[in-house]
Amino acid sequence: AMAAEGGAYRLRCSLVGHGQDVRGLTCGLFPQGGFVSVSRDRTARLWAPDGPNRGFTEMHCMSGHSNFVSCVCIVPPSDLYPRGLIATGGNDHNICIFTVDNPAPLYVLKGHKNTVCSLSSGKFGTLLSGSWDTTAKVWLNERCMMTLQGHTAAIWAVKILPEQGLMLTGSADKTIKLWKAGRCERTFTGHEDCVRGLAVLSEMEFLSCANDASVRRWQISGECVQVYYGHTNYIYSISVFPKCKDFVTTGEDRSLRIWKQGECAQTIRLPAQSVWCCCVLDNGDIVVGASDGIIRVFTESLERTASAEEIQAFENELSQASIDPKTGDLGDINADDLPGREHLKDPGTRDGQTRLIKDNGKVEAYQWSVSEGRWIKIGDVVGSSGATQQTSGKVLFEGKEYDYVFTIDVNESGPSYKLPYNITDDPWLTAYNFLQKNDLNPMFLDQVAKFIIDNTKGQTLLNTSAQFSDPFTGAGRYVPGSSSGSSTVPAADPFTGTGRYVPGSASNAVAPVGGIDPYTG
Repeated sequence: AMAAEGGAYRLRCSLVGHGQDVRGLTCGLFPQGGFVSVSRDRTARLWAPDGPNRGFTEMHCMSGHSNFVSCVCIVPPSDLYPRGLIATGGNDHNICIFTVDNPAPLYVLKGHKNTVCSLSSGKFGTLLSGSWDTTAKVWLNERCMMTLQGHTAAIWAVKILPEQGLMLTGSADKTIKLWKAGRCERTFTGHEDCVRGLAVLSEMEFLSCANDASVRRWQISGECVQVYYGHTNYIYSISVFPKCKDFVTTGEDRSLRIWKQGECAQTIRLPAQSVWCCCVLDNGDIVVGASDGIIRVFTESLERTASAEEIQAFENELSQASIDPKTGDLGDINADDLPGREHLKDPGTRDGQTRLIKDNGKVEAYQWSVSEGRWIKIGDVVGSSGATQQTSGKVLFEGKEYDYVFTIDVNESGPSYKLPYNITDDPWLTAYNFLQKNDLNPMFLDQVAKFIIDNTKGQTLLNTSAQFSDPFTGAGRYVPGSSSGSSTVPAADPFTGTGRYVPGSASNAVAPVGGIDPYTG
């Protein structure tokens, strides 16, 4: 069947290259029609469309960060650099600036005190960066020109507006701020959780997306003119189509969603739990990066659509995905009440609608495709027994991402303490800093360090590569009306059966040494 006018998006290609989660994407200026991706594997990669084919070729791989790379943007061409520059921000607190033809950085911008997780460039070479250190910084060439202070939590999103001197920042403090010449002019409130992405529609309007699973459209004057609902979990990124007000979003509910005239027109599910980032190319094709390390490009163009074999392979991979019911992305699932396969004879009512069936005791999930007029299998719904925990920094603590957030009880009557931990951290140093920060007895050092080691077994830097990231992480789902800032995560760590933080649950106590109360003996 021919695609309708302004037809549906279908797979163009899948690009394998990154060894871990793809966390950031941006359209490239050079080569034309290309893009840049960044990843937890500490690299940035430049991709060029490969001539007559439907695919892309990796032009080169850029290295310069000593930790995960989390964001990327292009600095427009100048007399000195007619092809523009590539800026990347990382968990090493640095920003690396690359030319398009050298895999090593031209220079490195230092100044932030925590992860740099968002970048945006202005037309005269200015660069705006947002960091978990709660500040945004404005850079020109190799210098920090000013620091924007005012947010009370991590800044997850930044954008330079078209009008000279205006800048936007979005934060884990749930607000967006408008800055002019370094001063906060206005604070936009309305989101109920961490603001994760910003996109500019015009000089007067912009969009934001957040962990509250909503997108909001704002006027610069301060009012929220529309709220869009559709995602069932955190929304990580938002990107606008060229020359119009339509946009795309990606999130923790395994989906890419395409919004036209204010409605969710198409939902594309991916065989990865976290769809971290997206960008729209000049030709309208959509590039998405996810926690399985694969970059996928989707197109409306029939010429650029993948071969029938490739589309079948993608659908097969999707159909074999395991969906953890605890994420709640498919609503409350009661396996006993589910209909059988005959339920799929009735057509769906809207694109992306999901339907669960039970077949031979197995629960399967399908979604309706309007363009194809059929139900496409998007995975098996399975209990999470025997899964391997593949966290990828989705547990938030004080607005920042961690692989784990443990609850530590030092003694039964006292308060419990939160201990955030990344698998790249040194367990002993983390334990030492935790005891210092909370003014606790240093004699607990061995125990706390051992607790961390025991509860992160098998999680070393080497095996976090998520070639096929496990879908059972499902962490951090936003439940409307729940206290925000807490993330619901699977109760038991499958390696140990303990040690994941669940709000309001009995915490995992560290037993006092030999059962003796250290304070009283």
